[in-house]
Amino acid sequence: MQLLIDLYEPIRDFLELGGDVLVVIGWTIFFMWVLILERFMFFRSRLKELSQEVFRKWEARPERRSWEAGRIREAMVSEVRIAANAGLPMIKTLVAVCPLLGLLGTVTGMIEVFDVMAVTGTGNARAMAAGVSKATVPTMAGMVGALSGVLFATILSNRANREIALLEDELTMDH
Repeated sequence: MQLLIDLYEPIRDFLELGGDVLVVIGWTIFFMWVLILERFMFFRSRLKELSQEVFRKWEARPERRSWEAGRIREAMVSEVRIAANAGLPMIKTLVAVCPLLGLLGTVTGMIEVFDVMAVTGTGNARAMAAGVSKATVPTMAGMVGALSGVLFATILSNRANREIALLEDELTMDH
């Protein structure tokens, strides 16, 4: 509990440093990571069960060489492919949105800098620095979120493709 209390103040200060856009970026990154963790848990448990179920159904078929059997095999693999790739488009969309939100933070921070310059001129460096931090911190946060998301979206996509390829190899058309 004390750890949460100790973390609250630095997090609050960081969010104030980056402005309102940083809060939106934070929620976007949080949602992206919830989806990424869900996909990892799916691959660890449910995908194996689903693949085994499809394999059992396929092996239970008395005939596996005809054109019709081939289409049934494709349909079964397709169902697993859809389940394996569920959520990946949303993760990739959130990855793409993170830098755009960072850019929005840059623009809003620079508007604040220009407002300060219009009111006080270039003599108030402290007031301009607050706007510059509101311009750079969201950009950094958006890029960090996007980079971490790109890495794990690629890992998840490759894993889904590998699992589908393994399933296709297991479902032989002989017999």
